[in-house]
Amino acid sequence: MAPDKTPTTPHPDQYWLFWDGACGFCRRSVDWIVARDTTKRLLPTPYQQVPNPPMDSALATACERAVHLMHPDGRIERAGRACLTALELTGYAPVLMRIMRVPPLIWLLEIGYWLTARNRSFFSRFFFR
Repeated sequence: MAPDKTPTTPHPDQYWLFWDGACGFCRRSVDWIVARDTTKRLLPTPYQQVPNPPMDSALATACERAVHLMHPDGRIERAGRACLTALELTGYAPVLMRIMRVPPLIWLLEIGYWLTARNRSFFSRFFFR
């Protein structure tokens, strides 16, 4: 289970994963990836608990709709691209994760993410139970 209390800032080599702490589907998804993150490169934190900065009202609004991943250099990825990077960091199917970044596959991934994110309660019946 993903911890509710996390450090307020990541280590210099960590990626900060912002997710919706009020979403059970999101929690189970984060639990799944944390279990595979043996090197602790990810710092998953419900966006509701992230301090300002880096969290501001615009980023919080965006985090209501999609997972976000802040790189150690401050760049932010969102939605499907953030998931791909998080999976790459855990070593999960690295070749497949790189292939999925190529158009049109990345477009299909983002469409799939969009559909899943907007129908979380439906998909939570089938995934990450």
